[in-house]
Amino acid sequence: MKFFAPLFALFIFSCQSKLSTITELPKDLNENSGIVSFNEKFVWFVEDSGNADKIYQTNFKGKITKTLEIKNATNKDWEDLAKDKQGNVYVGDIGNNHNKRKDLVIYKIANPEEEKGKKTKAEEITFYYPEQKKFPPKKKYLYYDAESLFYKNGYLYIVTKNRSHPFDGKAFVYKVPAKKGHHKAELVDTLNLCKDWNFCQITSADISPDGNQLVLLSYGKLFVISDFKGDTFSKGKIKTIDLGTSNQLESVCFLNKKTLLLSDEKKGPTGRNMYSFNLD
Repeated sequence: MKFFAPLFALFIFSCQSKLSTITELPKDLNENSGIVSFNEKFVWFVEDSGNADKIYQTNFKGKITKTLEIKNATNKDWEDLAKDKQGNVYVGDIGNNHNKRKDLVIYKIANPEEEKGKKTKAEEITFYYPEQKKFPPKKKYLYYDAESLFYKNGYLYIVTKNRSHPFDGKAFVYKVPAKKGHHKAELVDTLNLCKDWNFCQITSADISPDGNQLVLLSYGKLFVISDFKGDTFSKGKIKTIDLGTSNQLESVCFLNKKTLLLSDEKKGPTGRNMYSFNLD
């Protein structure tokens, strides 16, 4: 069901889920994989591997209102979006399902809200994981896929998506400088959120506007981390929220200090929706 009112108080609550449905997204966003917001009127999406080298602005009625092509970028596996306090947006080409890639890159583009044309140019922030020695490593060390990206104090943080067999639940937190160049990613923390393959693979991340809360999304769960110091997120207070859905949730961002926006891919008869979740 679509959302036609401008106020979040009118969200329609789903009995099957703890998420509030805002709108169904357009078919052009069947495989949406990253979301970022600037205000309560529009959000921006990207899609993952095999889709266009574009970023899409939509309104809260599910209509695409603007499309920007990133001229010097290739969508090998775009998996998340982040933004800094100046409004620059970072597109994480960090998907690495088979742990084989040696061309991981984050594209930095100027504030898309201010772009007047239909194309924009990106700076390339390339990086590598120094702990990865083989491409791919053995199955029990398949730690180097990633779908989660957020910005904090001049750095881009990547939370890995664990594909190890047997699954051990580890999620590594790396950071790289948010500037053009080729960088060695720095391993700053290891999270052990849970050990259920179905619910513990991290698919998106964002940090609150005040920098005091980190949210990590998985297929059906939300991990909210607070009271952390510096980059030691694992030492903070970790709250696990069961979202009451098994949809393929792929994206999360803060709309404001207490409200999250989430989205899922189209999967059979379900998905391709934008949702809200109130952290209170």
